[in-house]
Amino acid sequence: MSMTRGILAYGAHVPYRRLDRAEISSVMGAGGGRGHRAVASFDEDTTTMGVAAARRALGALDNTTPDALWFSTVAPAYLDKTNATVIHAALRLDSTIPALDFGGAQRSAVGALRAALTAPGRTLVVASDIRIGLPTGPEDGGGGDAATAILTGSSDDGPLLAEYLGGATSTGEFTDRWRTPGSAYSRTWEDRFGEQAYLPLVRQAWADALAATDLTADDVDVAVITGLHGRASKKAASGLGVAVADDRAATIGNAGAAHPSLLLADVLDGAEAGAVVALVVLADGCEVLFFRTTDALAAGRPTRSVAAQVDDRADVAYTRYLAWRGLLEIQPPNRPEPNRPSSAAALRRTDWKHGFVGATDRTTGITHLPPSRIGIAGGSVDDMDPAPMADATGTIATFTVDHLVYSQSPPVVFAVVDFDGGGRMPIELTDADPAEVAIGDRVEMTFRRMFTADGIHNYFWKAHPARG
Repeated sequence: MSMTRGILAYGAHVPYRRLDRAEISSVMGAGGGRGHRAVASFDEDTTTMGVAAARRALGALDNTTPDALWFSTVAPAYLDKTNATVIHAALRLDSTIPALDFGGAQRSAVGALRAALTAPGRTLVVASDIRIGLPTGPEDGGGGDAATAILTGSSDDGPLLAEYLGGATSTGEFTDRWRTPGSAYSRTWEDRFGEQAYLPLVRQAWADALAATDLTADDVDVAVITGLHGRASKKAASGLGVAVADDRAATIGNAGAAHPSLLLADVLDGAEAGAVVALVVLADGCEVLFFRTTDALAAGRPTRSVAAQVDDRADVAYTRYLAWRGLLEIQPPNRPEPNRPSSAAALRRTDWKHGFVGATDRTTGITHLPPSRIGIAGGSVDDMDPAPMADATGTIATFTVDHLVYSQSPPVVFAVVDFDGGGRMPIELTDADPAEVAIGDRVEMTFRRMFTADGIHNYFWKAHPARG
């Protein structure tokens, strides 16, 4: 049996909100630039974005689950506590499947991908990042927020969308970019220093990767070349002698740990079968990975491409963006802030809270949201079947716009949603303009952070308008 390894599935999440860089200079008198950057909403963090990307990747497969879940970010929602377990719970994976964090540095994300491509079994590698910079600084406008998920495995696990051909790595110790624990934004050394440090490492890794795979530069159809040092990445790209993919700087910004796999997903969205794709990542050295796309790619792509998500957007005001990131304090609603969520209650109800699993009465067929032990129209006690609803779509039956309830971004839109196939419940809407919400609108579910109290994040499901 062949044991060729590669990519079984992939998915990306680009937030719906965007910041027009021109607004930065109009507000601050400096900074900004052209184009837009992707902005995670006030109720998104790296974990929730990872859930969105993972759902998109696994949604393209039939009854395929990973043997392991690896999550990498440099902006974790928690320290000490594993963040990958939240994604694990939202995906309703079995407790026997390990969930591990790969964090601390940008290189951890591509390192996790390389390790997964050479490790046995099916591994879901999720990368996510939220880039924060001081107002008017280079990452204020140049950063971006996004997440990706890549399911690796062998040809025995299913049709590979892209075969992993091999690669090479080079490592160097130099302090070009750093962020001490507790700081929200990173600092950088002078540009020329980073360029001089990176270029020899790129040349070495590129030459070693070509030799290891018996490829030449002429065999490479397109290369993804990225890193947080923009000048070094551009100089490296010009020296490899291959076609270079769009870096999405004008429409997304640089999404840090998630950016290499985001650009790889963008290339796979439009690649022909048999194309050789190079992934070159500048991060404390250089990682080079080669892939060859297969005939299965056309049928295995996720339902929403990176390009489609780029086109589907709504701008957010710069001042609101600053408030979302905690860089601008604004007057909160008059209602008191919520109490911290109960860890014990969350554990007891994790299937509902994280997996959004209701219950359907076997006697009456009525779906109860939240799940209930007793049916509302008769039937026996504890005579219910689980009703997974995370992938369900629904219709808004009625809604209200609340300007008083606590929210990080008021007002809050609450809607009563009738789900296709049964089930009704009031649920908060997100990524929606209150002025445009209407009865009869179609909605889908999305995993979000409701609030944070006493350092505990309260995760649950919201609805957003069905798009695309």
